[in-house]
Amino acid sequence: MLDALTLVTGVAALLLAAWCGWAAYRDQPTKDWHFIGMAVVSLLAVVQLVIGIVQLARGEKPEQGTTIFVAYLLGAFACVPAAGFMSLAERTRWGSVTVAAGGVVLAVLEVRLYDIWGG
Repeated sequence: MLDALTLVTGVAALLLAAWCGWAAYRDQPTKDWHFIGMAVVSLLAVVQLVIGIVQLARGEKPEQGTTIFVAYLLGAFACVPAAGFMSLAERTRWGSVTVAAGGVVLAVLEVRLYDIWGG
């Protein structure tokens, strides 16, 4: 895996979590700007998913197993979009809390992906 991409994705996810957490603190739902931030973080996760699959196709192997690595890659890919869709259903401050939680979960998944690959 690319360590720099993992770090950038994790930091971006934490920034998104802080931003949406601040909106929740101010009693605001997710707004269009938040969805643009979610799109950026999701794009980073898609790039990571593609790179991970390409590296597996080349024959590189994660230290802790391919199956668990692919499962975490898919979870990282789906985490923020799922939180975004859930925030659309809850157009109160709790929608922002949901996206903030999704950002924190993605950051934790990034740390775990780094560990699984052998970092």
